[in-house]
Amino acid sequence: ESSCDPRTFCSLTLKKHVEEGSRRRDALVHYDYAHGQSVMDEKDLRSGELKHLTHAIPSCVTDTTSGFYYLASLPLKMGAVYNFPVNDGGETSEVAARVEAEEALKVPAGTYRTVRVAVQAQSGPFSGKGKLWAWYTEDAQHLLVQMRAKVKWGTVSFRLTRLDRQ
Repeated sequence: ESSCDPRTFCSLTLKKHVEEGSRRRDALVHYDYAHGQSVMDEKDLRSGELKHLTHAIPSCVTDTTSGFYYLASLPLKMGAVYNFPVNDGGETSEVAARVEAEEALKVPAGTYRTVRVAVQAQSGPFSGKGKLWAWYTEDAQHLLVQMRAKVKWGTVSFRLTRLDRQ
């Protein structure tokens, strides 16, 4: 669960519940811009061990969730490259997002004209850990309709299955 400033997309807090193999953790990250740091309090749900970690951050940083909303706010012009910092409570990674193709894409929610954006960490802990592609609609809304990530253990895909308009 992520919260960010809706004007700047700077992250405010990030709540994480992680289940990876036998690891089970809950974490809360607070982005303290006044002191230039992320503050993470993490609990190991198996052992009860608590960790309190701080890391330096720039004057504005997105987390691993709000970064997708930040990208959607950009013009997403073919060939454009957008660089921005991402932090999930550890060290900050510099990410490059390159608009690399226009495609018609069919997902369970429908068929859309999209732009494909390749996202890859250039530095920090996410560097060299894989690559991610995100497909946004070509219209002004830039709705995220699909994501695919290649990581060391395989590929993870997300597709929009339903769109409820209110």
